[in-house]
Parts: sequence; structure tokens; C-alpha cells
Amino acid sequence: MTPELKGFLLLGLVKAAVGFGLLLLGVAFVTWLERRQAAFHQDRLGPNRVGPFGLFQPIADGIKNFIKEELVPADANRVLFLLAPALVFTPGLLLFAVIPFAAPMPVSFDFTLPLLGRFVYDDAMPMMIANLPIGLLFVLAVSSLGVYGIVLAGWASNSKYSFLGGLRASAQMVSYEVALGLSVISVFLVAGNVTLTGVVEAQQAKLWYILPLTLGFVLFVVSALAETNRLPFDLPEAESELVYGYHTEYSAMKFAMFFLGEYAALITMSALMATLFFGGWDIPFTSWDEGEPSVVASLATLIVFIIKTFAFVFIYIWIRWSLPRFRYDQLMALGWKVLLPIALGYIMLLATAIWLLEYFNVEQDLLYGLILFVVNLPVIYVLFWILDSGRLVFGHGLQRRITS
Repeated sequence: MTPELKGFLLLGLVKAAVGFGLLLLGVAFVTWLERRQAAFHQDRLGPNRVGPFGLFQPIADGIKNFIKEELVPADANRVLFLLAPALVFTPGLLLFAVIPFAAPMPVSFDFTLPLLGRFVYDDAMPMMIANLPIGLLFVLAVSSLGVYGIVLAGWASNSKYSFLGGLRASAQMVSYEVALGLSVISVFLVAGNVTLTGVVEAQQAKLWYILPLTLGFVLFVVSALAETNRLPFDLPEAESELVYGYHTEYSAMKFAMFFLGEYAALITMSALMATLFFGGWDIPFTSWDEGEPSVVASLATLIVFIIKTFAFVFIYIWIRWSLPRFRYDQLMALGWKVLLPIALGYIMLLATAIWLLEYFNVEQDLLYGLILFVVNLPVIYVLFWILDSGRLVFGHGLQRRITS
């Protein structure tokens, strides 16, 4: 093995350890943030005893879960029962591995270790754990794996309540994976690239995709809410109906891993929203981060990326504590009867518009984005007209109430 290859592998191990460590730290922080934000919505204090502002509360919760008694139902399938929490937790970590979270950083080292030999690296280090050439396809593939852990948890518990929760979860997540994938296809069409680094570079050089792909962003947000089982789509955990759903029989750290997986997926989906539609680590209205790699540029873009990601995390939490839960028939109808046909029609309309723009040699600049935004408008109108079943926005329901 050459010194350069050993240096590349060593750098990959360091990036994986640091990246996943920061993600787990972010998961702990988000659990605190949600409890504080929920307290704000409900006019109470939230965690405030352990550490300043209750910041050490996640550590106390972790210690509590580690020392609690682990229970396994006597008739459960023990192997699958223990495997299910890991299958729920792992996809959120794997998805984060392909997300670029900062501009490349110059790294140079040359040293020798006893028994291991010489390690050499002298290049710009991509600020992501794994720079896969099929990044977006990897996202679609791995995001669908979380449903297996939930279904196995429900089935292996040998409990009818857990099993019903697992069935609900499988139907819900499979339904919204379709809309999620179609919303990402819109990014394929405009970027012409399936790597997440290529998507960020395309937005950095021209324009962010929130303008030309507004409807794609709306579809992604709604589908991501359902994929992460967050309110108003948390039917797999509908505790008022299913005795807390698919993880009813779990306790201690195995129970906590389901929530850690949910928060890891929450952070990852928020990071994907920032990457696909808001330029990723790109700093708006500047061009200094496009030049030669530097440590200053990497740190600045990392801070910007964290701000964008946690802005979406904040919105996610806000939605959870503001909206009521859907009925299950409403949930499935929204996925199959509304989002799916609208997403298919939007892809066809968008592909036609992009072909015409390329035919007339329109560059991907502000004019390009405005034209595609106008293409979005009629489909957005149709989507919200369908969702506004009471016609509160479009006036029919208001007119009925006035006449009555």
C-alpha cells in the first residue's frame, strides 16, 4: 500500500469519526432544542435544572437510559427485537455521510508511524465523509431502509399494538418515498448531476434552486415530514390509538435509539433541504469561497451550512407543536391522490420547460430561475387548491359561512 493511499484512508477514518461524532452531538442538542421550543409554545420553562439553561439535560437523559432495566418480551423474536433499533438509527447516519458541509479544505501531512509506515496527503480535502459519484441515488436508496427497522420492531415484539403501528409505518413511509424521490428528480433535471457536490457547485456558480424548483421544495418538505414520522404525520406513534405504536414493548436504551434515529433523520433531512435547494454551504452574494481552498473559507462555509440546517430544524419543531395530527385516511390520500399525481405532472412540465430553455440557449441565471418559477405557479395553485378543502384561502368556504 502506497503512502498516499494510506494517507487517504487515514483521512477518511478521521473524517468519519469527527463527522459522525458531531452529528451525534447535534442530535443531543436538538433533543434539548425541541423541549425548550415546545415549552415556549406552551408557555412553560422546559429543561432548566441540569446545567445552564438545561443544556446538560441530554447527558442526564443518556445516563438514565443506560442504567434503566432492559426488558425483552418473553415471546418476542429476540434477534430481530434487538436488531430493529439499530436499523432505525443507522440510515440517518449513513445519509449524513454523503452531504458536503463546507468548502474543500487544504490538508498536507507527511509522517511515519511505527509498524504502520509512512502516511502522505497533500491536496484539498472534500468536506464530506464520502464523496460518492451517485450521492442523490444513495440518498434515495438509504432513506428507504428506515422502514425495515420500524416494521421489524412491530413484528418482533409479538404485540398486536406494536404490529399495527409497524403496519401503519410501512404504508406511510413507502407512500411518501415516492413523492420524495420525484421531488429530488426535479433537482436532477436542473443540475444535470447526481452528486451532491455537483449540485452545490451548480447553485454556487449560478442560482439557488429554491427559485426555479419552488414546488419541488414544497414536495420535499412535506415528504420529509412523513418520512421522519413527525407531526402532523406521526401516525406510526399515534399513542392515543396504539399504546405508543411500534416501540410499545421497548425500554431503556433500545427505546431511546428510536428517538435518536428520528432526530438524526431530522438533522439529515434538514441538511438535504439546505443542500438541494438553498445552495448548501454556499455563502450568498459572495465569490471569495469559490477561489483557492483555504481554512478560513472552509470554516466560514461550515458555519453558514450549520445555520441553514438548523433553520430548517427549527421550522420542523415549530410545525410539530403547531399543527394537529392527520387522520390516517387523510394521510394516505394526501400521498397517493395529491402529491403523487402533482409530482408526476410537475416533472413532465418542468422537463418540457427546461428543454425549451436549452433550445433557446437561456443561461441558468436570474431570468432562467424566474421563468421556471412562473412554470411552478399553476402547479402550486392546484396543490394548495386541493389542500384547501374548506376553501378558506380561495373563498368558497368563506362565502358559504357568510350566506349561512
